[in-house]
Amino acid sequence: MADLLQITHPGSGTERELAITDATIRATELRQFVVEGGPLATYDPGYVNTASCRSSITYIDGDAGILEYRGYPIEQLAESASFLEVAWLLLNGELPNASQLAEWEQLITEHRMLPDKLKTVLAGFPYDAHPMTILMASTAAFYSFYPDAQNFTDPEARALNIARLIAKMPTLAAFAYRKGKAKPYIAPDDAYGYCHNFLAMLFKQAERRYHADERLIRAVEVLFILHADHEQNCSTSAVRSVASSGNDLYTCVSAGVGALHGPLHGGANEAVLKMLREIGTVERVPEFIEGVKAGRVRMMGFGHRVYKNYDPRARVIKKAVDDVFEITGVNPLLEVAQELEKYGLTDEYFVSRRLYPNVDFYSGLIYEALGFPPEMFTVLFAVPRTAGWAAQYQEFITDPEQKIARPKQIYTGYARRDYVPLDAR
Repeated sequence: MADLLQITHPGSGTERELAITDATIRATELRQFVVEGGPLATYDPGYVNTASCRSSITYIDGDAGILEYRGYPIEQLAESASFLEVAWLLLNGELPNASQLAEWEQLITEHRMLPDKLKTVLAGFPYDAHPMTILMASTAAFYSFYPDAQNFTDPEARALNIARLIAKMPTLAAFAYRKGKAKPYIAPDDAYGYCHNFLAMLFKQAERRYHADERLIRAVEVLFILHADHEQNCSTSAVRSVASSGNDLYTCVSAGVGALHGPLHGGANEAVLKMLREIGTVERVPEFIEGVKAGRVRMMGFGHRVYKNYDPRARVIKKAVDDVFEITGVNPLLEVAQELEKYGLTDEYFVSRRLYPNVDFYSGLIYEALGFPPEMFTVLFAVPRTAGWAAQYQEFITDPEQKIARPKQIYTGYARRDYVPLDAR
């Protein structure tokens, strides 16, 4: 027997049984209830309790602290997989076999280079332009160079453009970084894997070959895996919304980059570092905690819109912190962070509010240890998230249920009134 929701509206005498599927009802079925003002609808700012799609890509159970890509726990993927394996998984639904992975890696390697004319355009940005601005504009500009992206109903054209974008995003990010440092552009090196090549394009100096410690390469790989997708967040919703009007991959992902650029979405790890610096020492942590409880200051990096338990990505990233600091030396702010975490896990104020550390709490410390300025932190989020955006875009445009995004509104303006001539106002 189907699960049903029985609704009675005494005002109109309407009684209906609405089918419950996957713990949801169809919002359009509420139109059967006509109330004052018209057919009944829902009001949900921020889509706090509204499902906009069916998706088989990422599963989150915030209460249990679970994150899975295509059914695989994030902890297992971070422990054993490469980022390109995970990207393939997100796009295709299954982990690649050896030959599929080799072909995929070769395809990505072949498409790392930026078009020469795009490099000319990028050179025109001011030296102090924010790297996310460069990334957003460049991603949108790709459509001018690859107009076949509009053939998104063709699986082969779509797959090629997805590979192009995943391949070129690290190159774009490295270009933006080096521009801000007034350093020459470093071309991709086919001898390196995805993450090693990214580090080389960022940090190579005069040496003939750039050699990175394997632990650093793995730390970047883990960070990329952790950030590859995260269900229907703000930037992913932006990608899907722009796709709904029939746009190409590059235009849609540039919208995702723009959404990610907002400090409430992609800039949280930078805010954590700022908070840790303001605290300064372990001795000042109790004073800071009292300020949080009194509402004078905010505890950044704790709590999450989805997770009401320990963010599973935060657990994984703590090990990466240890690996990176073995090489770079320990950042004194780590002790402050660890002391804050103790309060978050044991103090009744935080435990009762379920304010646990999230992925941003430790990621900024790693990025800083690797030598990145704060303005690059969100860029390092966007590079791996491109794989998730592409998978979400692909799922959206192949979903026959999806329509152009057009939310309802509750009108709060004037009732009808007549125009007043200028000389009578």
